[in-house]
Amino acid sequence: MEDDDDFGCDMRGMLSFQVMWLLSNTPMHGEELAEEIEKRRGSKPKAGTIYPALKELKNKKLITGEKKGKTIVYTLTPEGRKDVKRATVYFCHSFGDIFESVEYHIEMTEEMKE
Repeated sequence: MEDDDDFGCDMRGMLSFQVMWLLSNTPMHGEELAEEIEKRRGSKPKAGTIYPALKELKNKKLITGEKKGKTIVYTLTPEGRKDVKRATVYFCHSFGDIFESVEYHIEMTEEMKE
């Protein structure tokens, strides 16, 4: 993909949602989360981005962190699990129509390669 910042609109949002969604699948430490986000977005969030987001989620009691060696492994709390389910429903309701047309997605992907 070319320059990730060249979309004409702000594509940086929803970091907390993405972190929570990833944690709904498996506990992870900050570096793992950053790497998984990089796979999806094409750019890796910096520590100054990911750790404040984790701290905010922890302060809201949506995740917990357990120190394992030198790293902290984050897990969703029961409230976090409920919240990510609600957020996923909202996400699908808000953006689902964008993903409904497979042909549209394929066309857009091909145009981006040009």
